[in-house]
Amino acid sequence: MARIAGVNLPNQKRLEIGLTYIYGIGQPTARKIATELGMSPDTKVKDLSEEEVTKLRNYIDGNVQVEGDLRRERTNAIKRLSEIGAYRGMRHRRGLPVNGQRTKTNARTRKGPKKTVGRGKKAK
Repeated sequence: MARIAGVNLPNQKRLEIGLTYIYGIGQPTARKIATELGMSPDTKVKDLSEEEVTKLRNYIDGNVQVEGDLRRERTNAIKRLSEIGAYRGMRHRRGLPVNGQRTKTNARTRKGPKKTVGRGKKAK
């Protein structure tokens, strides 16, 4: 089992897919890494030699921002927007869509499940 950037890559997956288990690496980046290192994106992770795993680890550590560093940077960016009172920061704080999407309908991913609001009982 290859361990890169603190993440165990699944043995049964192709290299291109296995690398996407690392936060900050998607399929296009994984493909680019494989071609730059002269590896086939179709080889299984279990078939990689120790030398190839070391080469991958060194390349990712040196050239791609992943895992903890990337999470920290994104968190700080959101915190900065919130602190300066930017509109986007307010939307993050309230858990609403940030990029101008409609919220009357849709936006359930950000807002969570519907909360039905009743009108209460009539006073006698």
